[in-house]
Amino acid sequence: MAAVHVNGFACKDIKNISSEDFFFSGLDKVGNTSNKQGSAVTAVNVAQIPGLNTMGISMARIDYAPNGINPPHTHPRATEILTVLEGSLFVGFVTSNPNNTLITKNLNQGDVFVFPKGLVHFQFNNGTGNAVALAGLSSQNPGVITIGNTVFGSKPSIADNILAKAFQVNKETVDLMQAQF
Repeated sequence: MAAVHVNGFACKDIKNISSEDFFFSGLDKVGNTSNKQGSAVTAVNVAQIPGLNTMGISMARIDYAPNGINPPHTHPRATEILTVLEGSLFVGFVTSNPNNTLITKNLNQGDVFVFPKGLVHFQFNNGTGNAVALAGLSSQNPGVITIGNTVFGSKPSIADNILAKAFQVNKETVDLMQAQF
């Protein structure tokens, strides 16, 4: 008999589940921030904990080097609530069209901020040391769409003339941006 899938993930027969299906170890480990963004996300969702399937929750640890950024992105299936555990962060999101209002806040250790479902948002370490945050998400599979990677790093690439017109820049600027991804 074929496995039943809910939300794209297989549901295990109750006779075959164990504590390992509801467990993750490692959020105490610092993520590797030696990348262009200076940040690392350790996701804990249904891909890591099968028992989260249909539960409507997940979480992530985000580590930031000084001046590190979790670049503009969106979660199409989840609202995010972020708590700063160490350091300080400058965070923000942009409301939807037609207003496109930028909402920002400087956060310190212990502060909490909410990013509404589907809105483009970011976090930037504006402190002098490392920063760590813990995010809760209202989906077992929130998804993530990183704006720069998606627009300028798609495979195959979005045509230069389309991006040039959309961003009101020349093709050379588009080529430069695409080369980064």
